[in-house]
Amino acid sequence: MKKNVIIIALIFAIPLLAYMLLTTSNSTTAQIAQTGKPQVIKFTSAMCLDCQTMNKVFEDIMPKYEDKITLTEIHVQDKNSFNDEQIKKYNVTLVPTIILLNSKGAQVKRIEGAVSEEEMDKCLQELE
Repeated sequence: MKKNVIIIALIFAIPLLAYMLLTTSNSTTAQIAQTGKPQVIKFTSAMCLDCQTMNKVFEDIMPKYEDKITLTEIHVQDKNSFNDEQIKKYNVTLVPTIILLNSKGAQVKRIEGAVSEEEMDKCLQELE
């Protein structure tokens, strides 16, 4: 009887723990500050396959833009007032959503869904 209770508890506990680990972000709350540089705001989720694709794209191309462009990543599954405010402000309804802001803070482009590395690189080159 004890063995069955332990097995049933594990059946429920393991997926719950896995979900908690996947949805907990290691990053601190993002802050979007006016830096005088163009900005990229990336809305993402740990459980989204297209988001994982875009993470790889950004890992590959952002090093050459690190001095020119500020990247802010917002994990939509992290429920806090800052994230909720940004989701409402930019009307984010799906992930990944990438918002490109010029150096004055005005939105110049919005990308929803995954795009190729070449297309993302082209968008970043055009960002001033």
